[in-house]
Amino acid sequence: MGPSIWEGKKDSFLSMSALVARTGRHQQRYEGGCPLSPGYVGRCIPFRYRNYYENGDTDAEKIVEVLMINSTSGPGLLFPKGGWENDESVKEAAVRGAIEEAGVRGDLMDLMGYYHFKSKTLQDECCPEGLCKASMFALFVKEELESWPEQITRTRSWLIISEAVENCRHKWMEDALKQFSVWLEVKM
Repeated sequence: MGPSIWEGKKDSFLSMSALVARTGRHQQRYEGGCPLSPGYVGRCIPFRYRNYYENGDTDAEKIVEVLMINSTSGPGLLFPKGGWENDESVKEAAVRGAIEEAGVRGDLMDLMGYYHFKSKTLQDECCPEGLCKASMFALFVKEELESWPEQITRTRSWLIISEAVENCRHKWMEDALKQFSVWLEVKM
C-alpha cells in the first residue's frame, strides 16, 4: 500500500476545513511554564491598493489602505492576530487570525518585526505581567469573505495609513505601521 493521499499536504487539508475560530488553550505553546500563546501571537497588517482614476488617468497614484478591526474589550482599532499554537508556524497563526477575526485572505509577505507589549487580559498566576510578543507580517489582501468566524463581534475598517495611525489602540501598533510604511516604500 502506497503513502496516504494526505501525506505532506497538511496545509492543503487545513485550508479546506470549515471556517470555525479556534478557541481554548489546549493547543497553546508554553515556555518556562508560561503560555506563549495567546501571549505569543502572529499578527498581520492586511493591506490593499485603492486606485484613483480621475479623467481616465491610469497612471494615478495608488492609495494604500490597511484593514483594522474593532477591539472586543474597549475603544480603538487593532490588527488581526492568531495565537501561535503548537501545530502551526507563527506565519500560519497570522494567516488564521486574518481569516478568523477579519475575514480576509491573501498573500502573507515579509515580517515587519517583533513587538512586545502587555495585555491586561492575559495576566494570570502563571504570567502576572501579561507579557506578549507579536510577530507582525504584511498581508496583501486578495479576498474579503462575506462570512467569517468572528463577524458577529468584529467590524472591519479600511483606512489609509494616516487614519490607521490615529485609530490604533496601542502605541506599538503605531510603530508597526511606521515600519510597514518604510517596507512599502522599499518593496512595492
